[in-house]
Amino acid sequence: MYQESEVATARSHVKPVTWDHPNRFISIISDPLYRLLIKLQHRTSISTFAFWEKKHCQTLHLPITTNAVSSPMGLGSDSLPVSVDLFGQPTYLADSMQFMLEYGCRFNEAGCFYLMPSFRGEDTDTTHLSQFYHSEVELQGDLVDAMDVADEYFRHVVRDVLSHCRSDLEQLVGTCEHLDAVLAIETYPRITFEQADSILGHNPEHIKDNGKWRTLTRPGELALIQHFQSPLWVTHWDHLSVPFYQAYADEDGYTACNADFLLGFGEVIGLGERHESEAEVRRALAQHDVAADPYQWYLDMKKHYPMKTAGFGMGVERFLLWVLDHGDIRDLQLLPRANGRNIIP
Repeated sequence: MYQESEVATARSHVKPVTWDHPNRFISIISDPLYRLLIKLQHRTSISTFAFWEKKHCQTLHLPITTNAVSSPMGLGSDSLPVSVDLFGQPTYLADSMQFMLEYGCRFNEAGCFYLMPSFRGEDTDTTHLSQFYHSEVELQGDLVDAMDVADEYFRHVVRDVLSHCRSDLEQLVGTCEHLDAVLAIETYPRITFEQADSILGHNPEHIKDNGKWRTLTRPGELALIQHFQSPLWVTHWDHLSVPFYQAYADEDGYTACNADFLLGFGEVIGLGERHESEAEVRRALAQHDVAADPYQWYLDMKKHYPMKTAGFGMGVERFLLWVLDHGDIRDLQLLPRANGRNIIP
């Protein structure tokens, strides 16, 4: 059976690391955790490119600055865009390049992907980074199509990690049972947010509800993983709790065509179907009280090249946190970064 702890603590044989130690970049050179971390980063990258090559998806070389951020990530998120001054021009560091991937789908109908950093205006903690690597893709199709491909992609990367790193993981972590277990599960459960709320008994510790929208808390995510003894998808969240660009799942615009994949210590993959038409995007911008001007180009694209697409993004460090059965995602940066701190090198 697939087992997960209810709290984010290190349960493996991996030695705890002081991620913000001032001389850390020297001391970790001899640490086996970081030699394995680099190998796992490499395998994740190699397997990602191999997977999408077989799907005929193309990778895009994209700028990391943008004036059309996808943050705020919905009213249910504490994440904010990261603003910078670039030679007197205010701009943002990309929190996600999903919009650009949607644009890329107009050039290559098989889809587009990238593996690049994302930047978020939030504090780091045991499961959050302010800078992280993002494996994102956009494909033609709907919510279910994208979920099927995401399952396939996740299994592909896990198999590659086991194929190339099993002995290293067994030596450092002590086991690969959690990786073997998820591959043995034939189908990962898929439940709606309404079903999740019912399973969790409307517990305020698990469901944050401000009267207009609801979202899962981290303890709620862990409780669902424990309940199903499996990774799982939670679909069709309240639309006001997700970004405006997620398609509507009902005529009243109350629920969204989106899904989160819960694994290990919580969400590892975020997924959604996009609005197909300009009119739907304008409706969502107004509903979410987001100014339309920065997204005029996006509206024009929907007007002239309407296309049903869906996509997903996997946080690489979140994935590796689960692979390494570790308790603090901040340890899983070769060179740590945190907003508001001057960290050398």
